[in-house]
Amino acid sequence: MHAFMHDDHITVPGAIFDKECRECPRLAAFLDEVSERYPDYYCRPVPPFGAPDARFLIVGLAPGMHGANRTGRPFTGDHAGILLYRMLHKYGFGSRDHSEAVGDGLRLIDCRITNAVKCLPPDNKPVGAEINTCNRFLANELGALPNNSVVMALGGIAHRAIVKALGKRQVEVKFAHAALHDLGGFQLLDSYHCSRYNTNTRRLTEAMFDAIFAQARKLLDRTR
Repeated sequence: MHAFMHDDHITVPGAIFDKECRECPRLAAFLDEVSERYPDYYCRPVPPFGAPDARFLIVGLAPGMHGANRTGRPFTGDHAGILLYRMLHKYGFGSRDHSEAVGDGLRLIDCRITNAVKCLPPDNKPVGAEINTCNRFLANELGALPNNSVVMALGGIAHRAIVKALGKRQVEVKFAHAALHDLGGFQLLDSYHCSRYNTNTRRLTEAMFDAIFAQARKLLDRTR
């Protein structure tokens, strides 16, 4: 049985996450550096959050410095999560409309949030090799989805990571805000990322993001 070797342990084949992973030297070194500056921060690969059998999977880019990298939960503790968790609650995917910290009682309903890259990258920009190294976890997560699932890609990097994980050609599945792609076992729904930059510049408005979630809800309700 093949397993992924790390410095001091083995990753279980088919795993969607490894909290001890240090396979990307630049990311591992950066996490060590950030941990020294912020000893109370989580500063490890951030696990997916939500129901293991969820039909709705949201794929972000990577943990934010003072958000998921601090709290240990995707989109928790920084600006990017404010709009996301509000929409999750509005459309019945979250038990409350905000996420404060791990252990705050928030539950996701038929929904899970993950990232294309599980570790904090410098300047929020992972390089291609890091995206590729982490891609096997995303491939395993996509492969375990129930039939008739919906996957939401937040931004172009997440979209391309999903396409790569499926072994499909990028030119045949192009990213565009509100684009819907039928990928066999699930529908891929694209959205601009809910980052502070995108919302402040109004590249992504609340109404635009709301419409994406309304579409995801409709798609899932059709196949319930």
